[in-house]
Amino acid sequence: MKKHVYSFGGGTAEGDGKMRDILGGKGAGLAEMSRAGVPVPPGFTISTEVCNLFFENGNKVPQEVDDQIHAALNTLEQQMGKKLGGVDDPLLLSVRSGAKFSMPGMMNTILNLGLNDQTTEGLARKTANARFAYDCYRRFIQMFGEVALHIDMAKFDHIFNSRKGKVKADLDTDLSASDLKTIIDDYKKLVKKETGSDFPQDAREQLMLARDAVFNSWNTPKAVYYRRMEKIPDSIGTAANVQAMVFGNMGDHSGTGVGFTRNPSTGEKVFYGEFLVNAQGEDVVAGIRTPQPIAELEQVMPEAYRQLREITSNLEHHYRDVQDFEFTIEEGKLYMLQTRNGKRTGPAAVRIAVDMVEEGLISKKEAVQRVAPNQLDQLLHPVLDPATRKGLQKIALGLPASPGAAVGRAAFSSEDAVELAVKGPVVLIRKETTPDDIHGMDVSKGILTAVGGLTSHAAVVARGMGRPCVVGASSVAVDEANKQATIVFEGTKLTLKEGEWISLDGTLGEVYLGQCKTNEPDPKSPDFATFMKWADEFRGKFGVRANADIPRDAKQARAFGAEGIGLCRTEHMFFAEDRIPHMQAMILARDEKARKKALQKLLPMQRKDFAGLFESMDGFPVVIRTLDPPLHEFLPKRENLMVDIARLPNASAKEKKEMSATYNVPVPELRKYLPDLLHRVEELHEFNPMLGHRGCRLGITYPEVTEMQARAIFEAAAHVAKKGINVIPEVMIPLVGNVKELENQKALVLKVADEVLGEAGMRDLKYHVGTMIEIPRAAMTADEVAREAEFFSFGTNDLTQTTMGLSRDDYTKFSRQYEDLKIFKADPFAVLDQEGVGKVIEMAVKLGRKTRPDLEVGICGEHGGEPSSVEFCYRIGMNYVSCSPYRVPIARLAAAQAAIADEGKAELQRTA
Repeated sequence: MKKHVYSFGGGTAEGDGKMRDILGGKGAGLAEMSRAGVPVPPGFTISTEVCNLFFENGNKVPQEVDDQIHAALNTLEQQMGKKLGGVDDPLLLSVRSGAKFSMPGMMNTILNLGLNDQTTEGLARKTANARFAYDCYRRFIQMFGEVALHIDMAKFDHIFNSRKGKVKADLDTDLSASDLKTIIDDYKKLVKKETGSDFPQDAREQLMLARDAVFNSWNTPKAVYYRRMEKIPDSIGTAANVQAMVFGNMGDHSGTGVGFTRNPSTGEKVFYGEFLVNAQGEDVVAGIRTPQPIAELEQVMPEAYRQLREITSNLEHHYRDVQDFEFTIEEGKLYMLQTRNGKRTGPAAVRIAVDMVEEGLISKKEAVQRVAPNQLDQLLHPVLDPATRKGLQKIALGLPASPGAAVGRAAFSSEDAVELAVKGPVVLIRKETTPDDIHGMDVSKGILTAVGGLTSHAAVVARGMGRPCVVGASSVAVDEANKQATIVFEGTKLTLKEGEWISLDGTLGEVYLGQCKTNEPDPKSPDFATFMKWADEFRGKFGVRANADIPRDAKQARAFGAEGIGLCRTEHMFFAEDRIPHMQAMILARDEKARKKALQKLLPMQRKDFAGLFESMDGFPVVIRTLDPPLHEFLPKRENLMVDIARLPNASAKEKKEMSATYNVPVPELRKYLPDLLHRVEELHEFNPMLGHRGCRLGITYPEVTEMQARAIFEAAAHVAKKGINVIPEVMIPLVGNVKELENQKALVLKVADEVLGEAGMRDLKYHVGTMIEIPRAAMTADEVAREAEFFSFGTNDLTQTTMGLSRDDYTKFSRQYEDLKIFKADPFAVLDQEGVGKVIEMAVKLGRKTRPDLEVGICGEHGGEPSSVEFCYRIGMNYVSCSPYRVPIARLAAAQAAIADEGKAELQRTA
């Protein structure tokens, strides 16, 4: 018969610390502590496998498991010399969850199990402490009632607080035994009213109900959400740990506490935690009473404190990691209830990793593996101050599109944001952003949108700019005309007006009303520099580049360790206020001569931008993508034009002046210009612009556009190279689906390059022409495409759309259902779909290198900064990934961890 229940305590254990998959983190820690002779109350762990059996068996535990539980309980009763349900000296139990990975506060715990009307009286007689016994019973009814009987905790709290008010008790400990007995009676009446049955008196029935409640808590909404956020598999289940109770609420020589062997917020090597005298464990975390700093325990109970320091120090050295521990002191005797590797902030994780290497506890390789790549976000962005945040009202929850904290006054249009930003910080709030909003986004501290996903315009641009951003906050209805938003969130409706303060957490996707204090990170700290140096040593030759469109972003990318630019989106340069009129003039032109005239005005501007990028990336490659989006994106929206045409005849002088400024034409010309512009917008209208007249198709239709961009690139390259700067231009042609498209555009680029570099006397300047693989046909014919392309860069945003037949902007409307039903493991636009899109990429890499063995291959979609996607890119043999500047350190660390894992697999194969 397969073993499902493992006993521990009394200096022995049937499991050990390596059995986290079966015993969960808590159970494995209890087993290991028992083996090491640490004072642990005895008990047993019901394995994680039983949790899965429970759900497979219609929320019932199989009989063979029940038999093992009863056998383990009998053993525990013999060890303790007490019986569960015994009237004179009852055995009381705690039942706690415990998955392989720590999920603090996400699942259920029940304490004091085994109490009923008779055993409570027996406990009172045995301890000669009626108040203690009744306190335990009222706690048990309250906890069991909420967790196992599903009664709203607020109803218990109402009864409890009403009694405190009636007897004028300031603290819980001020309530007498008689008061607690009255509360127990009222609790039991509540249970009868809510469930239709009396509170269960059979202790073994209580145990089975508590066990089932722990398993059921695995699938509560908060636990499911936490697993999705932390990328913890649903399939691993939770263990249930049943343990003999020890009591911290037996008087002034008893207490309970939680702590860490180092500060989990800063990483400082200090004993960190809190405790309460005469209390049980939940009192510390529930905030019922204000705990004392753990250092003060030395004065209150010096011997217990000495033991605690010695045990926890030994545990840290044993596990070679920071320990998160729980303890109870029962009448002066210390018991350890839990130890596990402690969760910590990003800054703390880095500091602890570096310190432990210097202390000789771990190696550099282990240090690099100890920090989760996404934790580095916290070192690169400001964060909302936790203490201030507690006092603010949460008003929205969306998708965490770009990390960090932003605090500012609400603005509902880009124009208003620019105006308000002169007076102070601004948060731009839009239904959704478009390229026209770039000026508003640029001046804003953060961006909030009501719709959109993690790869929407707002998300992509905000990440590139390093702006905190929350998207898809569906509770926010933006009313731009009235400069306000109506928000309905968690049963509360409010109106947010322009100029009101809001605080935005782009790391968690949360929005608060009011002005929250922020804490600034220190990415240049010595610990961070040391840690990233170690990561780069293990990363080896695998490169990390940045997506950057302007010199400012390029400089930021270099500061974060980028080894080149993997994507410069030239279209972003055209949206600047001084350039959009020339771009629109080019689009409105009816012949090549007029188009070239407009393009000639854009040429020096593009040349200056490219020169700035080359200078920032001295010695590193700069991949510049030629014009990609459809032309209509550079023009006003059709609906707005129609409104302005209708308004114009009766518009006031002030309104006409505003229109003149908006369209950049004199007032007298508006009457002719607006209809012409509307006509052109209607001509350019497409039913599916993403698959329409864009990318290389534009360059083939309007070769003068590609020629202008190529000239700007090579004139800038020649100019910068003459300064002694090492320039490596790489020209990327987008949306190629047929090798003939690339042949056409490459010929134009080579012709202009030969002409410009020849005139500059720099024909020996090295450059490359390649393509962006973002259409399945390009991937399927990659062997043909590689005849012309010197490099491939996978644009995984569009490749995901075209491979899956899925619009990234529309997916958000049903994403929650798809992810809840496990149709998708995760948002495919945030985490690369390795089973589908990944196979297309892998095929293209193999085909391309079959034709051109030295083909340089990279990725420049948003996936380039997502750790599991980076690991995939490393595994299939790409040369580099490219991501937004603020994700460069994350990609560097993810690549280092991928290299270490690959080395480990190779070592296993060698020794097999």
